[in-house]
Amino acid sequence: MFIKGLNDCIEFIAGDNTILRELLHPDKAELQLRYSLAHAKVKPGLTSFSHQLRTSEVYYILEGEGLMFIGDESKMVYPGQAVYIPPNQTQCIRNTGEVDLVFLCIVDPAWRVEDEVVL
Repeated sequence: MFIKGLNDCIEFIAGDNTILRELLHPDKAELQLRYSLAHAKVKPGLTSFSHQLRTSEVYYILEGEGLMFIGDESKMVYPGQAVYIPPNQTQCIRNTGEVDLVFLCIVDPAWRVEDEVVL
């Protein structure tokens, strides 16, 4: 059985400038997964850097509110919503609220540094 708590994950600033903690990644534990799962935070008033992934990504919003940008589209996002981000799309998210914007990131196949371009 594999269980990993959020507090067991090292917090770091990701390439897109979000505060990230990797919960599950097949390259960092003996897990038979295709995807990676991370917990992300954007502080009030901040926007993640525009970036693109070669892979698909899903954000699941846990707390706060924000404005999600994918390609030429933008829409408000709220807790309980899932956002699908197609491969190779320019994306970023802005925290429009007064508390941390907290969300899960699922990348499939699993995130790799060489698959991300920060613009």
